[in-house]
Amino acid sequence: MHQTDITAVPTNVITGFLGAGKTTAILHLLRHKPEHERWAVLVNEFGEIGVDGTLVKGTHTEEEGIFVREVPGGCMCCTAGLPMQIALNQLLAKARPHRLLIEPTGLGHPAEVLQTLAAEHYRDVLYIQKTITLVDARKLTDARYTSHDTFNQQIAIADLVVGNKQDLYDDADMARLKAYVEEKGSPGIRVESVTQGAIDPQWLQGPASPTAPAYRPGPARPSDTRLLGTPSSPPASGQGEGYESIGWRFDAGQVFDYGKLLAFLTGLEAERMKAAFITDRGVFGYNLTLDGLTEIELDDLAESRFEVIATRVDSRWESRLQDCLVT
Repeated sequence: MHQTDITAVPTNVITGFLGAGKTTAILHLLRHKPEHERWAVLVNEFGEIGVDGTLVKGTHTEEEGIFVREVPGGCMCCTAGLPMQIALNQLLAKARPHRLLIEPTGLGHPAEVLQTLAAEHYRDVLYIQKTITLVDARKLTDARYTSHDTFNQQIAIADLVVGNKQDLYDDADMARLKAYVEEKGSPGIRVESVTQGAIDPQWLQGPASPTAPAYRPGPARPSDTRLLGTPSSPPASGQGEGYESIGWRFDAGQVFDYGKLLAFLTGLEAERMKAAFITDRGVFGYNLTLDGLTEIELDDLAESRFEVIATRVDSRWESRLQDCLVT
């Protein structure tokens, strides 16, 4: 079969702001993938290290028909979409998928991602289906979210808005979300609610709405990234959209003390943290949001990865992380 035979791959963009639960939702969808199908996942992260793809790869394999590629380091549609196009082309060629899921960074611009997917050279290759935006409805009382261009763009381009973490809402949260979506979203947009990212796979089906309003974001914030490194060299870092990111990679020979590591991660103060660690008690993935820290057991890791997004980076994190290594 030749590359030209890849046609009309059903494609969904799954977006949402920091901590909305995008990766959890994608992992849920992958667990419900039809057994005979191959699915591809293109993951973009604000930080330079890239942890989401590692978490997906640590729980699913290509033998199961799940293929993953990462585009770390800010919005993947930047530089005229070239990083995204290269990763997407490689992913399609390798996976030849029955479905493609794209997870833009929570601080990226999904409208530009959709524009890249709708470009002429993908017109016959991809069949753009529903764009799903996950929202933690409790955040609608926080001006850092409602005044953020990216947050509002994610609502504006959605075909379906899903209020995630419904089990943590009070009575007013869903009503507030529906009113906000009615104001910011396209006419007649659906609003659903779930717990722990349990999106119904049927929600992926059907063409994207042609009525989503054009969205013009505000002025771009400056962005600066440095070459990624290891603990013995400068860490991978970046900034933009009002946040900073920093992260480190550790080769497989560096093993972490599980107890010390858990104590460090539990006390971490940040907007977002994702990590995958090789420890003396096994291999684990971690996810920190404002709701707390979660841990999942992974099958295997080629290296440990740690990434934090915060309004301000703490210079002590590296030394504290080093203290968790088994000596």
